[in-house]
Parts: sequence; structure tokens; C-alpha cells
Amino acid sequence: MKFVTLIVDGASGWPFESFGGRTSLETARTPNLDRMVAEGTVGLVHTVPAGMEPSSAVACMSVLGFDPSLYYAGRGPIEARALSIDLRPGEVALRCNLVTVLDGVMRSYAAGHISSEESHALVASLQEALGNGRVRLHPGVGFRHILTVRDGAELVEADCTPPHDIADRQVAGYLPKGPGSQLLRELMEKSRPVLAAHAVNRAREARGALPATQIWPFWPGLQPAEMPSFFEVYGKTAALTTGVDLLRGLGRQISVDVLEIPGVTDGLDNDFAGQMAGALKALRDHEVVVVHVEAPDDAGHSGDGEGKVRAIELVDCLMLPQISQPAGGLRLLVLPDHPTPLAIKTHVNEPVPFLMWGAGFPANGARRFTEGEAGSTGLVVNPGHSLLGRFLA
Repeated sequence: MKFVTLIVDGASGWPFESFGGRTSLETARTPNLDRMVAEGTVGLVHTVPAGMEPSSAVACMSVLGFDPSLYYAGRGPIEARALSIDLRPGEVALRCNLVTVLDGVMRSYAAGHISSEESHALVASLQEALGNGRVRLHPGVGFRHILTVRDGAELVEADCTPPHDIADRQVAGYLPKGPGSQLLRELMEKSRPVLAAHAVNRAREARGALPATQIWPFWPGLQPAEMPSFFEVYGKTAALTTGVDLLRGLGRQISVDVLEIPGVTDGLDNDFAGQMAGALKALRDHEVVVVHVEAPDDAGHSGDGEGKVRAIELVDCLMLPQISQPAGGLRLLVLPDHPTPLAIKTHVNEPVPFLMWGAGFPANGARRFTEGEAGSTGLVVNPGHSLLGRFLA
């Protein structure tokens, strides 16, 4: 038996006025997914434990079958691990976005979705200007980077707001507060003149693209305790494919193989067909493969309803037709990690629909992969990290 877990990041959400009061899942045309829904077991799963932040780090840890209340120690260190950054005792890692703040308003949490090539040049200049024996900036993917601070344990208690939570708002009330916040504010302010003078930003402005105006650090954390491997917990070999450092970091924390598949990105330019083909190829040498698709969540954070629906439809028409029942059998688990409602452009802690398809998963009455249909089955899984065990049993 082989197993595929397909995480359609942020695909679920709330009814949206522009969709006539329907959700993105209800609006999207998903004939392949709907056929599987009619044949499989559908329900709702709580991926975020009560009292924890509804971030992809927490939710995806649950989806991967590990209890976030035991193992989650901050998202910054997870993404640092994806970049092979070894944190020393007392060294804190923070996610550090390049953002666009104009007239005091967060115009883009992603600096207009700046490319990796452009952002790496900017981060190199920021490191030269701001870095020292204690502070260092590390280039990541696109707008997502890492800030590390040695002897910075107090920063773990800093109150830092993710920039995607304050789209189109005045940022003055959301600057870092509490322990260590003075250092973070100073770095944010000092980044502005460095970026304003950079040739990359001048070129972006010349072609009508948003410039990266400053850094925005958040999600601090220290090096977490070692987690058990996926194989130790579930007795199966596993691989993972994703376009974001967060999932790469989680994969390395649980010692699964992180696949490098050309064309896999975090947006609508993702090679959806190629990502699934590469994942299925990995099943020759692994029993489980996790396919993480970031594009719906990315569109949700931008309030791009058309883009979110398009991302869901691309998953349906380019990925799911590749799934079949080979000799020996295959099981498929499909779910978002969390909802990203278009109306608020950020995550919420609410249950998400899931589908388990294949041998051992009988139909239970759902007709479409939507929030409402999943709720109508009456099947609810809580805690969320237990779902994977049911899927693999």
C-alpha cells in the first residue's frame, strides 16, 4: 500500500460576497475531487489545538501527524532549519519578510511578491549594513527570509504581528512590543534607507512594481528539542515536496526526504502537474509522500478570490487525474491545513474538510469537497494530529 497526502494550503474559508455567498471551495470547479469525494470518506478535522495560533506551522505539524502542543517551539527556527542554519544556545531565529509600507500602510506583506534573485541582492546589502557578530540576515525564498540574533532569548517573548495579518492597515500600532522589541524596531527602521537606495528597488519602481521598503521580523523562537522521526512514529518511509521553507523545515525535523522537483513554487506559477508527477515517482522508494501546494493560501492572503479559486482548480485538473489505484493499492488524503478567508486575508482557527480515498475508506454521503458537505457527514476528528494515524492504519 502507498499513501499520498495532498495539503491544499489555505483552500477553505468563509462565504465571500464576490462569489455570491459561496466559499472558494464551493465556487471552484473540481470534478476529479468531487468524484473521489463520492467514493471516499469525508469529514472535518481540527488541525490547530485550542489556544494555539492558526499558523501553517502549527496546522501542518498536525497534518503530518505530530502534536503541536508537544513539539511546536516557534516558526522561525523551523524555517531556519530548512536553510541549514544551526542555532546556538540562546540564539533566536525570526521569520523576516521584505515588505512594502507606503505612507505608513502595509501595502504588501510580500514586497509585491519579489523574486528570490532580487531579494537575495537586497538581503546581502542589508546584511552588510545591519549585520554584526550578534545579528545576521539569511536569504530564503522570495520575500521570506530569516533573522538570527545571538544571546537573544528575550526576543521569544516579543509581541510581533505577522505582516499578512495587517494588509492595508496602518502599521504604527503593530510594531514589535515587549522584550527585545527595541532591537527589532531599530533594525526595521535602519533597513529603510538601505532598501530605498538599492538598485533593485529603483528597477522595480521603474517598471511599476512595488519596492521592498523595509524588513518585518516576526515568529521568534529558539532551537526546538529534537522530534522523533516519521519512521519511528509511523513505521513508514516518507518524502515531501513543497515550495516553501516552512514545510522543508518541518520535513527535516521529522527526518523525511525533502524532494527537489523543478518548477515547484509558492504561487500560481507552480508546476502543478510536475509536482505531483515527481511525488508519485518518489513512491517507488517511499511508502508515503506529502504534496504541499501553497498557491491557494498565497492568493488568500492577497484577497485574490479569482487566484484562490484558480489554484484549487489547477490542483483538481493537473494533479488529481494522476492518482489511480496501482497494483498493491494507493490511499489519498486531501485537506487544507487551515482556512484563509478572503474577507480577512489571514488564517482562522476553524476545522477544515478532509477526504480519505482508497481501500478501506467507504463513501459516507458527501458529494463535493466543501466545508458544508464535510460538516454534513457528522465525522469530526479532534485532535487533528490523530488523522494521519487513521489514514495510514
